[in-house]
Amino acid sequence: MGPFISPFSNLICMLLGISFTLWVTLLLVFIIVPAIFGLSFGIRGLYMKTLLKVFKWATVRMERGAKEKNHLLYKPYSLNSIIAKEPTSLEDELKEIRRNGSSRELDGSASTTTGPSPSSSEFEMSDTFYFCRRGIESIVDDEVTKCFSAEELESWNLLTRSNYNFQHISTRLTVLWGFGVIIRYGFLLPLRLTLAITGISLLVVFTTIIGLLPNGRLKNFLSETVHLMCYRICVRALTAIITYHHSENKPKNGGICVANHTSPIDVIILASDGCYAMVGQIHGGLMGLIQRSMVKACPHIWFERLEVKDRHLVAKRLSDHVKDKSKLPILIFPEGTCINNTSVMMFKKGSFEIGSTVYPVAIKYDPRFGDAFWNSSKFGMVNYLLRMMSSWAIVCSVWYLPPMSRQEDEDAVQFANRVKAAIARQGGLVDLLWDGGLKRGKVKDAFKEEQQKIYSKILVGTQADRSRS
Repeated sequence: MGPFISPFSNLICMLLGISFTLWVTLLLVFIIVPAIFGLSFGIRGLYMKTLLKVFKWATVRMERGAKEKNHLLYKPYSLNSIIAKEPTSLEDELKEIRRNGSSRELDGSASTTTGPSPSSSEFEMSDTFYFCRRGIESIVDDEVTKCFSAEELESWNLLTRSNYNFQHISTRLTVLWGFGVIIRYGFLLPLRLTLAITGISLLVVFTTIIGLLPNGRLKNFLSETVHLMCYRICVRALTAIITYHHSENKPKNGGICVANHTSPIDVIILASDGCYAMVGQIHGGLMGLIQRSMVKACPHIWFERLEVKDRHLVAKRLSDHVKDKSKLPILIFPEGTCINNTSVMMFKKGSFEIGSTVYPVAIKYDPRFGDAFWNSSKFGMVNYLLRMMSSWAIVCSVWYLPPMSRQEDEDAVQFANRVKAAIARQGGLVDLLWDGGLKRGKVKDAFKEEQQKIYSKILVGTQADRSRS
């Protein structure tokens, strides 16, 4: 048996050696080396155009098959889209309801009968219709809940998790889906895992070595070079296709970069085009190892768990950082949680109280190739990253907006809202006033009391007008 086993074993070893050599060559020549120098062969662009053609064919075939079998197609915009509504005041809506509910107008006698206007009464039963209607609207068209659920695509991108219409329609379509599964899990996922491990390993090793150098220009230069190199490799691990707009507005040292937040990979998306000082809580495990190595080479700002709750301590450390114009700009996501790429929620005012120049950045992902939103209440970090790396690609656009400064007559909340409105307008996102903390908490009593105060002021105001008259 020995003579027969030995040649076979040698053949297996030789094939494995050739496969490993080809794999490493593919990584180095076509991915890692171009990523280090910020180059691209245009392969990802061609890959994206090919996917769009396949998606279009699959969607048309699915719609045709559903029509032949008399299946109703699911319309995503009826449930999952957010409709921006025109802002109207409570007083104006009450006046409209009272006017429509006036019996004199319904009988057509309003023009001949003189009397008090619909808004002059102290209280009318029709007022209750406003609150009932708003309550039903909040249940049916809940703006907050929609921000924390994944987008349902109108077209099919060969991912079963992206469209409720997916079902067996034809053998060709099913075979195409199965072929896509083999490509994503058999080729793309191992390739991306290899790149991710390579990028993270190089980041930990090189930043640890650079941390041994004395502070100075050489250390800063090497730190920025290593960070850019490793983040670009990690971007390749997601097959990320990023388009940067208005690079002349990129954040500068001593400033604060604020951006809308969809996913943890927002950091990689921005850091692959420029270096930033990160702000966050100290973690344990692998994340903690990465944080400890990074802070040795670059002045990132990490907080202990108890320090995060101390707003004054956080503000002081941020203020001390931005005062040093030699330090990198701080990267902050003021929403404090991930939103599903459709809207921008309330910005926390802390980063806008410092008085430094703010550089707004808008990030918008294309969900046709992969959903970048992280629903942390539904998926853990490992599960989320697995979904990211098994998607077709991550395609997004980044807009660097002109720098903004706090005006003399503005407080921190007004400044934060102005920056948020600019980001939402540029990214084509819905500007919401709700707090992202509602993802896990209930509406504060203060908000309910505010609505009650507005209504009581209307009643008190009309009563005062009547007493004066």
